[in-house]
Amino acid sequence: MLAVNNVCDEILELKRQRRAVILAHHYQESEIQDLADSIGDSLELARRARDFDGDVIAFCGVWFMAETAKVLNPKRTVIVPDREAGCSLVDSCTAEQLRAFRRRFPDHVIVSYINTSVEVKAESDILCTSRNAVQVVNSIPPDKPVLFLPDRNLGNYVKKQTGRENLRIWQGTCIVHATFPARRLAAARLEHPDALVAAHPECSEEVLAMADFIGSTTAIINWCAKADAPEIIVMTESGVKHSLAKLAPHKRFYFIPNE
Repeated sequence: MLAVNNVCDEILELKRQRRAVILAHHYQESEIQDLADSIGDSLELARRARDFDGDVIAFCGVWFMAETAKVLNPKRTVIVPDREAGCSLVDSCTAEQLRAFRRRFPDHVIVSYINTSVEVKAESDILCTSRNAVQVVNSIPPDKPVLFLPDRNLGNYVKKQTGRENLRIWQGTCIVHATFPARRLAAARLEHPDALVAAHPECSEEVLAMADFIGSTTAIINWCAKADAPEIIVMTESGVKHSLAKLAPHKRFYFIPNE
C-alpha cells in the first residue's frame, strides 16, 4: 500500500508541475479512477477537457479516445499512458477500406461510431455514439442508403430500433462486449431471479434480448443507480463497478465473465 501511495503522490506532483488534467474512462482500474479529475465515457471526457484550465490532458483510456480529445482540444498536449492501448473496433476498419467502400457505393451515407480512428472519422459523413446512434440514423432521409460502422452488434441494434432496411453494417466487434456468452447470462438470471439486466448495445443480440435496459456506459451507470431493484446483472466492462459502488452502495451488482 505504501508503494501505491508513493506512486499516487508522484503522479499528483507531476500533474501539478505540468498543469495537467487526468481523465479516466469508466473501464479503468479503481486506483486510476480515484486519481482522475473526471470519469466518464470517451466523448464525455473529451468534452469535459475543454472546461479545465491547464496545458496537458492525460487521457487514461484507449488510443482513439485520446485522438478525439485532441480534435476537441487542438491547442493542448494530449498524452496516453499506454501507446499500445488499442481497440478491436478501431482495428476492424481502416480509412483505406472505407475509401474503397465509398468508391463502390458512392450513394451511401457513412455513419461512423466514435470507436474509430481519426482517419476513419475524416472519411465519414456523420459520427455517433452508442447514446445517440439510433437518433442519428433516424435523422437521415429514409430513401438514402446508410453504412453503419464498425460495430456489428450496435449496428444490428440500430437497425432493429429504426426498422431501416437500407442499412448496411460493418462486421467489427468489441472484444469485450461481443464475448459475453448469452448462456452465462441466462444462468445468472436463474441464479438471481429478482435481478434486472443492464447491457451495452455492443453485446450480442442474444444478450440484448434478455436485457431490461440497453444503453451506453454512462447510461447504464445512471440507470443502475436509479433503478428500483436491489440486484442488477451488468453486461459491460467490470471497471464500472467502482462507479456503481459509489453511486449505489446498497445494491448488488453481478458481472459475467467473458469467453
